[in-house]
Amino acid sequence: MWARKEGDVVVVGVTDFAQKLAGDIVYVDMPMEGDEVTKDKPFGTLETGKWVGKIYAPVSGEVEEYNEDVEDDALVINEDPYGKGWVIKITPENMDDFDDLIKAEDYISIIDAKLEEIE
Repeated sequence: MWARKEGDVVVVGVTDFAQKLAGDIVYVDMPMEGDEVTKDKPFGTLETGKWVGKIYAPVSGEVEEYNEDVEDDALVINEDPYGKGWVIKITPENMDDFDDLIKAEDYISIIDAKLEEIE
């Protein structure tokens, strides 16, 4: 999962790497507005034709908004994972939880190292 701060909310989505591993995402089960999510706990699932995977919350808080476009056509995650393919927006209980997350450049280094191991 990826997360980015937009004002007082945290936008959450599926990384490009994860969506490529998953293949075509056909369905997403996600919480509705007003639902509570807990940091590091699953809040929904992604489904492809081959498997079902859990989606984890990067922060605890209240779901401010869910992406209706993803609900209508989950393939938008594959097409634009960091833009139109976001999944939910959370109003965090504590924004410090966001600051404790791994940063994008560190994530890229980890993924690059994993890809080198595979090759």
